[in-house]
Amino acid sequence: MPLDRRVWLECQALRDVGIGVSVICPKGPGDPFIQEIDGVRIYKYPPPPAASGVLGYMYEFIYCWLVTALLSLLVAARDGFGAIQACNPPDTYWALALLYRPFGKRFVYDQHDLNPEVFLSRFGAPKSTGARVQFGALRWLEKMTYRTAHEVISTNESYRSIALNRGGRDPQTVTVVRSGPDTTVMRPVEPVPALRGGQERLAVYLGIMGPQDGVDQALRALAELVHGRGRQDCHLALLGFGDCLEELKELAVELNLDEYVTFTGRVAAPEIADYLSTADIGICPDPKSPLNDVSTMNKTMEYMAYCLPVISFDLVETRVSAGESAIYLPSGDLAGFAQAWELLLDDPGERARRGALARTRVAAELDWAPQRDKYVRVWQRVLGLPEDGYPVNPEALAAQNARTSDARGRRYIALDDPARLADFIQHRA
Repeated sequence: MPLDRRVWLECQALRDVGIGVSVICPKGPGDPFIQEIDGVRIYKYPPPPAASGVLGYMYEFIYCWLVTALLSLLVAARDGFGAIQACNPPDTYWALALLYRPFGKRFVYDQHDLNPEVFLSRFGAPKSTGARVQFGALRWLEKMTYRTAHEVISTNESYRSIALNRGGRDPQTVTVVRSGPDTTVMRPVEPVPALRGGQERLAVYLGIMGPQDGVDQALRALAELVHGRGRQDCHLALLGFGDCLEELKELAVELNLDEYVTFTGRVAAPEIADYLSTADIGICPDPKSPLNDVSTMNKTMEYMAYCLPVISFDLVETRVSAGESAIYLPSGDLAGFAQAWELLLDDPGERARRGALARTRVAAELDWAPQRDKYVRVWQRVLGLPEDGYPVNPEALAAQNARTSDARGRRYIALDDPARLADFIQHRA
């Protein structure tokens, strides 16, 4: 926090209606133990070492749970609280919520991942006794989380369906709150040509780099583009971090892509805005899997907010998000992925068409504003407050939309003139 955009928007929504918010989360490099940002107090603990194997994951789960439990006592003493919201993975914080239930504390489950599907996507259907035990444990933890929660928040209708059917939840207690971007803030600014790595065009990947995220597929598609098709005019920026980051760096060297790839590591909102404003294409290489097919990819909507056409493997929920602004390929079709990449490189008119569609769709249908209202109402029910929703201040909204530059003084690109917008998307200048 506050790099997790969804949770940070949730915190701000609660703060704006007068509900105090304290957050417990892992520390990033250089983060203080306690800090207050925009009225939200954040308690941070050193993260455990990267886990591998059953014992490693057990250690990670137990460590994070115990440290979070201890910090919750500090939060209770310093700030007080009436309810706990847990975001997963892991699905272990129901046990902490259960300990606080005798004291009248309620529990909201904001489900970010389907952990049984994460297992299936990484390891396939369990066959050995050990694998079946692990998979059964994940299903049990998920079941207990559903059972313990007073309210469940799902990121899309696919997740809600699982909460109702597999989790046995009452439909009245499961609310879809999509991870929409705040499009009054997430708007393209003046590009930074130096970010293109010396090439003419820039593609970007934004997000976690784990085994299920398929970032290696993006590198292999780029290798086909550069070495198979002879393209010397494209660069790929990989924004983020994760378990596979070092492996991906080694793969880039192995594929002889050093001069065509930039690994940024962890990046904050200003750097993300610069890269997404400069890039020509947003990359979604997530392979089709039991998890990815039903998950909403935040990066897709963030690309769209910055008028980026998207290339994606064909996933159910990605189609729900991106609609006609994306080009979809069968999962694993690297030649097709490279061909779509080349098409967008060579056809500025197609980039402009899909980029404009993306911005229109994300602002009109996927924006955070209506999701914020649903989220606030969940918490008003949980805390027994009048369900007033989120108070909209038309004057403040108009003032934000009228701003010509962001908080850093970077000039926003005009979005109300189709011809000028098309010219920007084509040239990113």
